[in-house]
Formats: sequence, C-alpha cells, structure tokens
Amino acid sequence: MGEYVIKLPDVGEGVAEAELVEWQVKVGDLVREDAVLAAVMTDKATVEIPSPVDGEIVWLGAEIGDTVAIGSPIVRLKVAGEGNVALEDRKAETVGKAEAPAKRVAPTPEPAAPPPKAAASAKAQPPSAVPESAMQPPVSGTLRPKGEKPLASPAVRLRAKEAGIDLRQVPGTGPAGRIRHEDIDAFLARGPQLAKISGLARNEAVEDIRIVGLRRKIAEKMTLAKSRIPHITYVEEIDVTALEDLRAALNKEKRTGAERPKLTPLPFLMRAMVKAIADQPNINALFDDEAGIIHQHGGVHIGIAAQTPSGLVVPVVKHAEARDIWDCAAELNRLAEAARSGTATRDELSGSTITITSLGAMGGVATTPVINHPEVAILGVNKMMVRPVWDGTQFIPRKMMNLSSSFDHRVIDGWDAAVFIQRIKALLETPALIFVD
Repeated sequence: MGEYVIKLPDVGEGVAEAELVEWQVKVGDLVREDAVLAAVMTDKATVEIPSPVDGEIVWLGAEIGDTVAIGSPIVRLKVAGEGNVALEDRKAETVGKAEAPAKRVAPTPEPAAPPPKAAASAKAQPPSAVPESAMQPPVSGTLRPKGEKPLASPAVRLRAKEAGIDLRQVPGTGPAGRIRHEDIDAFLARGPQLAKISGLARNEAVEDIRIVGLRRKIAEKMTLAKSRIPHITYVEEIDVTALEDLRAALNKEKRTGAERPKLTPLPFLMRAMVKAIADQPNINALFDDEAGIIHQHGGVHIGIAAQTPSGLVVPVVKHAEARDIWDCAAELNRLAEAARSGTATRDELSGSTITITSLGAMGGVATTPVINHPEVAILGVNKMMVRPVWDGTQFIPRKMMNLSSSFDHRVIDGWDAAVFIQRIKALLETPALIFVD
C-alpha cells in the first residue's frame, strides 16, 4: 500500500489561490477515480476537484472557507501500490504535524455540588419540611463550555423550543454530551431555570455562520465598491405603456423558421443602452483608480445581476451592440439558466463594462444599486405599476416603471448621468426608435 497526494491544480489563468467552498468526502471514505472530492472558488467561478485514482481518504488539508495556494496538498489517499509520495515527504509532513499545535479541547466541568448551608439545612428538617429544590433530581451529564453549541436531535430541539428551554443550559447525558429526551425531562423537573415572560418563551439563541464561498466574494466586492466609489444615484420614471404594447404584439407574432425567444423588458433596455452609449461612450468604461486610467470600451458588454440559490452572480451578454433584440433575449435566457444551474463558466461571469440589476416584480419603487467595481455605471430596474398620469385634461392609467441608476461621481458628472438616463427614457417611451439605426 502507498500514499497518493492530490495538490490543488491550476484552476484558471493567472490564479494563484482559491477558496475551498465544499468537501464531498471525509477521512475514511473510499473513493473511485474521477469522483468529485471538493469544490473551490476563484472570483465567481466554482471548480470541482476530482480524484485521479481509487483509494481511501486519510487526510484533508484544509477547512471550508480556507484559502489554498495553487500546488498545495489538499488530499492524501491510501492506494494500492507505491502511490506518489516519497518517504522523505511523508516524514516531513509527520514532523510538521507533530510541531503543529493541537486543537484545544475544553474540559468537561464537574456538576456543581449543592451549597453546604442548604445541605445542612435539609438534613436538620423532617422530610415534610425539606425545600422543593433539595428534592429535585441531581444534575448529571456533560455541561458545555461557554460558546459551544449543544448537540441534540431535531425532535429534541423542537421539544425544547416549544417548552421555552435554552438547550445551552441543559446537561447532556448522551454520547459526546448529546442532549436526549431524558435530559429534557430532568431539566423540566428542576423547573426554576425556565425563563418565560407572559407565557412566551425568550429565544436567546445565537448562531454563528461563517461567510464563505460566493457569499464572501459578494461581500468583498460590495465593500470594495462602496469604499472606493462615491456613488450618485439618479431616479427617473418611465412610461412603458407603449413599450408593453409593442412587446405583447411581438410575442404574439408567429414567424416561420427558428422559434424566437419570449421578450421581456430587459432586451429593449439593453438595446436602448447601446444607443445611449453611442452618444456617451464614457459611460461604458472601467476605471482603474490606482493607475488613474479610464478604460473606455467600444464593445458593450452588459452584465445582468442574477440571484441564484448560491447568491448573486453577474453573467455577461458580450457585444450587445452587435445583437438584435431577439438575440439579446436568447443570450439572456441561456446565461440565466447557466447561472441558476451553476454551470456558468468563468468567461461568462466576467468582462462586463456596464451592469443592469433587476428584482422583477419585487423591484420596489426605487433602489440605490451598488456599482459593479471597476465599472462606472449600473442601471436598476424597478417594478412596473399602473399609475394615474395627468395628460393635461384628465388622469389616465399608464404603465410606469422607475429606473434607479448609480454612477461613479469621480468620472461621471451628474449632468452626464441625467443626459444618459433621459436618452434611455426617450427610447423606451417611443420604442420604435430602438429599431431605427
């Protein structure tokens, strides 16, 4: 038998390290060749790490949330044959493990003894006069150190919740201090520890959740954007009644040949942005604030902020200036599905020069979107509502939608931001202009 070490492979050009976001194995597992061992994340792309051999897991080199350098050992397996680990390498690791500090294991506190005075008093009185507290069952089992989470099954947790019991105060008599139903019974028999107010139990539970993976990437990006970019947000309402009529008509239109995708408002907005950017190319840019350089792009690469089960990602529709409205819709659909399923590639999630963010029907009346650093602008789409609009003689119902858009005020003046949004407003309110070159 031998050992086989798996090192973190090169997961992308120019990437020096990656964050471990998932283990799919544990020590002692038997794995087959090509079985997925772990997943790591770089930027917003998640990469699975397969096993190149059959074997038994004997060592895992990182914890979820750790940042691992490319080429670092992450898994060791026991394999048939000699493996790929030289004897001196195994000795070096053994020395390294011996030198590493062991994890601190908090001692199990002894159950508190009853105060001497109370015990003496109980002996001096007849059984009928013994205080109720002296007749309660003794406390036994494992008490947890402060801050350690109690171990209990879902059924025990539910029972404790319904009874208003803080499980951190309940000694556990099960394996590793696990709390059992018998421990709940004993705790209830003692009674005074229950904390209830007007019949409602207090919930003092605190759950510590480590920020890892995509959530941490999002946090880092938002912190960078808000710390470096002075935002100016411009909100304008758009009358999209004519746009919605046109969209409905186009979706009903039947064509021979290839089936066209269903149109949402976003492809119209994308085409309006392309036309507005032609007049103000400084909006379609990336600002390298450390070098003091604005990279103004000819190609319009529109990022679409999309919510997925893992968190927020931004798939990118490349070269929107070269796509018609149906091509924009088809690419949007393809990228959205890839993002939701987790199959979007690194290239599909990078390279945007301007971003759209939309919460659909939950978009609110107005928002203050955060710019996708190092871009200089982001357009926020708010929900569409029918509002009464004065036409000069009477109020009439119109379909209205707000655009809440943020700009980097270091390089985009408020006047330029307003001109950009007013141009988009004019195109969306007279949507035929979108199709005119």
